[in-house]
Amino acid sequence: MTLHTTERPVPRWAVTTARLLPLLALPVCLWRLPVGFGFQMGMDVPPSTDPLWFTVPYVLVLSLLSEAFALLCAGLVRPWGETVPDWVPVLRGRRIPPYAVTVPAVLAGLGFTLLLVDWILCVFHLAGFSDVGYTNGWWQALALAVSGLFVLWGPAILALALAYHRRRRPLPAR
Repeated sequence: MTLHTTERPVPRWAVTTARLLPLLALPVCLWRLPVGFGFQMGMDVPPSTDPLWFTVPYVLVLSLLSEAFALLCAGLVRPWGETVPDWVPVLRGRRIPPYAVTVPAVLAGLGFTLLLVDWILCVFHLAGFSDVGYTNGWWQALALAVSGLFVLWGPAILALALAYHRRRRPLPAR
């Protein structure tokens, strides 16, 4: 049996949030690319001594994994996050236990929320934390905007995981 809808309706805000996650990650992925090729993006740090054969694939893989993870979060609002799709051999059509999705999503959300906490501490120079220096204010503003979007991932994933959990939990007996 193929399901084309979720068991219970998904809140509109959750669908919008899941669709925005890849867009939140895209600026930081694009920011990383020149860094992989040795361009400092205005950071006031010595150039990397790592060879390009290492840094370029590293940055490309990291960026691709970031976008793949963001796209995977769509499973929190799509039918394939509740029932194994038909194209998966052996498991096709089986119901996915809610905790098999909720627990990894919450752990990822908490992990990314730690990045948000670190970002706040560094940006506002709290508790002895500091950010890398920049050659001018424009580079710093661009870096803050790019990284600021990315650190919204944690709270967004936590909100999606909570909505998923609420939607998938058993209905109370009447």
